[in-house]
Amino acid sequence: MRKSWVIAFASLVGLVLAQGQAWAADNSDSTTAANKTKDAAAPPEKVTRTSKSVPELILGTKQDQYAVNQKDFELIAGQGYRWKISAKGGYEYQFHTDLFREVWMNQIVINDLEVHMNGAPAWLEYDSDGTILVQFTTVHPGSYSWFVPGLADKGMKGTITVK
Repeated sequence: MRKSWVIAFASLVGLVLAQGQAWAADNSDSTTAANKTKDAAAPPEKVTRTSKSVPELILGTKQDQYAVNQKDFELIAGQGYRWKISAKGGYEYQFHTDLFREVWMNQIVINDLEVHMNGAPAWLEYDSDGTILVQFTTVHPGSYSWFVPGLADKGMKGTITVK
């Protein structure tokens, strides 16, 4: 009986030591990779269980009703997101995107009031300045457009790429 305990203990110690060596090798490989040329491409982002924030999209400013702070956005398929879309130009804007038809819509929040949906909104409309928070999970990779009808030719348009 004592012999079997010794064998079991020796096996356990060997397993722990082997894991420690494998872990050390993994760390040295990642350190070596990090020290390689700076021209190497960054590894792709990974999907997480928590929602990520998309940079806020701001439609218009007090100085320029047709200004847009960012036109292009990159997202990851399968990731949950929170996206603030704001109107600040004192103009009536309709935000259209084909992305909303290709996501799992969680909720839309306006002034701390939540709208839970079983389908995509046709568009978001701003009759005055304000912010709408859209929470969703991307489903399909692809390139999607966003635009403000009648103002796209003035620069109020862009793309949303889901990788």
